[in-house]
Amino acid sequence: MVDVEAVGGAVTGGLAAGAIEKPTGQAGEAHNRCADCGTETIGRFCHNCGNASHVHRTLLHLGEEILHGVMHFDSRAWRTLPMLAFRPGRLTREWCEGRRTRYVSPLAMFLFTVFVMFMLLSYAPEPKASGVGRQAVATADLARKNSELAEARIALRDAPPGAREAAEIAVKLAETNVATAKARVGDTPRSAEVDGWQQELANDAKTGQLGFSFGDKKLDEKIQHKLENPELAIYKLQQTFYKFSFLLVPISIPFVALLFLWKRGFTLYDHGVFALYSLTFMSLLIMVVAALGRIGGAAGGLAIAMVPFVVPAHMFFQLKGAYGLGVFSAAWRTFFLLIFCSIALAVFALAILWLGLM
Repeated sequence: MVDVEAVGGAVTGGLAAGAIEKPTGQAGEAHNRCADCGTETIGRFCHNCGNASHVHRTLLHLGEEILHGVMHFDSRAWRTLPMLAFRPGRLTREWCEGRRTRYVSPLAMFLFTVFVMFMLLSYAPEPKASGVGRQAVATADLARKNSELAEARIALRDAPPGAREAAEIAVKLAETNVATAKARVGDTPRSAEVDGWQQELANDAKTGQLGFSFGDKKLDEKIQHKLENPELAIYKLQQTFYKFSFLLVPISIPFVALLFLWKRGFTLYDHGVFALYSLTFMSLLIMVVAALGRIGGAAGGLAIAMVPFVVPAHMFFQLKGAYGLGVFSAAWRTFFLLIFCSIALAVFALAILWLGLM
């Protein structure tokens, strides 16, 4: 099923990225005066406002503008992507030092990549559950049903005479649930009929068996109501995640700045560029790993296995090149940056949960 909002988000991201980029590429033959501000021009672009000297009015050029505005790929993108993957430190340093005409800006890259990532993930088919996965779910379900039966028996033992009948009914219901769960474990005709966790969560929410409390009755009721339809709740969380993905940048900048508190010559702008390019690479990595994971086989397994090595290696080389660090200085900063990334992701996840569920 096509996620229309994800596609719309990708288009919005591309247009937003294109809006903050300067004009580039071929502008046609130069005219004497700018059609926009009237300044006399001597080249392909107006030196006063940046408008192209030649005004294209062909259908072909209209298609080129749409392609560039939405997909945002020109010669700079093909120079930026290899640098981002293999020489991220040099890319970050050159952008901060002002050598920018040859590269796509970090903000444009980040916006477009994040939106495209969620669009592609929305198209990806759901993987089929394996027999091992079903058995793991069935075993966990049986353990939970056994715990509920034990609790019901304790409640029956301690129940006063007036509540004994209700407690007996609860025990019989729990015993039925245990029998059903046992039938789903092992090599039985019903072993593949494991209820999805979404249905289990919805049932627990409707019957009030979740057992959580945040100290606020209204808040507990609101979250419980959301979890009665977990698929809708997850969809809203996904939408909130990519719509507010830009929050990762202001959350990340202070953590990067902590690594250079005593080192002069670097500003919050430099740390912001570092964070944007790093987050863009992580988004691209997620897309590649997800694609290979869907294919499965040796390629998917190798891609997943390489992630714990690729992420710190990329951080190390970006730190080393962007800030001109030695091997040891880049290594210990990489270690702490990995810890800071975990904290930043936790803060971001809490913000998304709050925005998505509330």
